[in-house]
Amino acid sequence: MSAPTRSDDAADPSSAPLAAYVRDEGVGVRNRVLVVPSVICSHIVAQRIADAVDGAVCAPHDHGCAQIGADHDQTERTLLNVTRNPNLAGATVVGLGCEHLQSGPFAEAVADHGVPVRELSIQEVGGSDACIEAGTEATRDLAAAAAADRSEASLGDLTVGVVGSDLAASTRDVADPVVGETVDALRDAGATVAVAGTERLAPHAEAAADRAASDPVAERLRAAAERTADEPGNVRGLVRRAAELPFDEVVGSWGSAPVEEFVQYGDRVTVDEGLAVVDTPSRFEEATTALAAAGASVVVHVTAEGIPSGHPIVPVLKVTGDGETARILPDDVDVDARSTTPDGLLDELRRVADGGRTATERHGLTKFAINRVGPSM
Repeated sequence: MSAPTRSDDAADPSSAPLAAYVRDEGVGVRNRVLVVPSVICSHIVAQRIADAVDGAVCAPHDHGCAQIGADHDQTERTLLNVTRNPNLAGATVVGLGCEHLQSGPFAEAVADHGVPVRELSIQEVGGSDACIEAGTEATRDLAAAAAADRSEASLGDLTVGVVGSDLAASTRDVADPVVGETVDALRDAGATVAVAGTERLAPHAEAAADRAASDPVAERLRAAAERTADEPGNVRGLVRRAAELPFDEVVGSWGSAPVEEFVQYGDRVTVDEGLAVVDTPSRFEEATTALAAAGASVVVHVTAEGIPSGHPIVPVLKVTGDGETARILPDDVDVDARSTTPDGLLDELRRVADGGRTATERHGLTKFAINRVGPSM
């Protein structure tokens, strides 16, 4: 199926104005306070604090204790950079008190980046009930201070994330061409686009390196492809499926731009505009967490299956090219790629960036997860 083309004489949706939150860390499209548990042991208390405060969200996870080496570093790096996402106006860090990733030093690292932060731990304040009470008060203070004025911006001012969680025919033939042209339009407008899903590169190491804008980026893409080739494929067999397809088909949602930067999991994108690849598997919740840490303020998720989950940090625009999914999940899919164009997708992105809710936001469905480097002990 040929990709829809953009009308030359139509107004450019990527330059249409929207009201956003301009912060030191970038341009955000939401104004939220994050309650972040430093460890799995405090995530229920953190969730109850967030539930008690309007405008607060939580990032519950299974990490922060009994992790060593690269896994500990990745958890800390990811959580730290998530707190710097431009959709967030502040963070409350909730610890237990005896964990490996201590809430006090972690909160100091958050503050070092200029993010308003409060910190408390269950053991220090006298138990779960006391922590919920104190944490709710602290988070309400942050939320009250977060009543920021919105400034005029455009899609070209944003970092937009893209993740495709499958390589189904409807994704490759219908949805990816629309998303790929949208990525090109965003890049032309000056936006940064961060794409996720490096396991699909495993059978195409040299082709991936050829997409790089520089030799260092080429080496990092090649190394990631070769490393991933030695790992088991995910549950959808993306590595195996990618090996059966031409490289251009497995990265159809990336558009045509060269890759300006390769970003390790949990790190931030540093290029001011252009295409960046984030080293993450395509599993939705892990990939979207990595995109949020990279600085994306909104994420486009291409899904043939209609995965209904969103993310607490970023609004997620669900795009499908599968007719049956669009038919049976109309309230969980934002964009039916069979009946839209790149301009139409840009219009939807602008609507969401301007404060319009996505399907997952209307339903309150979120998942937050951090990828593991190796087994936890």
